[in-house]
Amino acid sequence: MQATDPAPQRGPRSGGPASAAPRVPGSAVPGSARSELDEQTLVARAQDGDVHSFAELARRHQDALFRVAVRVLGQRADAEDALQEALIDAWRRIGTFRGDAAFSTWMYRIVTNRCTAVIRRKRPTVPLPDDDAPGAMLDAGSGSPERAAEVDAELAALSRALADLPGEQRTCWVLRELEGLGYAEIAHITGASETAVRGRLHRARTALAERMRAWR
Repeated sequence: MQATDPAPQRGPRSGGPASAAPRVPGSAVPGSARSELDEQTLVARAQDGDVHSFAELARRHQDALFRVAVRVLGQRADAEDALQEALIDAWRRIGTFRGDAAFSTWMYRIVTNRCTAVIRRKRPTVPLPDDDAPGAMLDAGSGSPERAAEVDAELAALSRALADLPGEQRTCWVLRELEGLGYAEIAHITGASETAVRGRLHRARTALAERMRAWR
């Protein structure tokens, strides 16, 4: 995807940075130096209104966030819109981040909430693009053209099966199986209990196993 510019086009809400292009002490730190700052420092500077520090945070996390969005939503265009909206939302709300969880966890929650809103408006109808399909779970199919075609068909079937899952199950499955997050972190991101997360994962795995039985 193209690099996402998180700089907001609208004014911040209460609790967020003071303006879309704020000026704060130290904001003249060169980009090369900013890229070497630790995350806690960048968060603090962003909370003081330094949009460039927030942009650096977004740069560090946007690939993982986009990966989750495109796998949950099933369409690249929807995922790009959801990520862009999530970054704008995060910039507006950065003042409310208290550090009781990792910044990445906080961002995952904002992105998945955006994805949930999209899912409520419509269900995905197009399988995931090949380069975003969960290929890590399957044999890469290197070798014969026949095997490569078989793997492509299997990935398409898995993408369709994933798209048919209820949104809350799909989100938990993507965060656990593809992103490797723990149950507690998924619970924090989704706002559900760990018990609920485990239940959603169990139902998702059962449904996917049933749909993919023919490929075993």
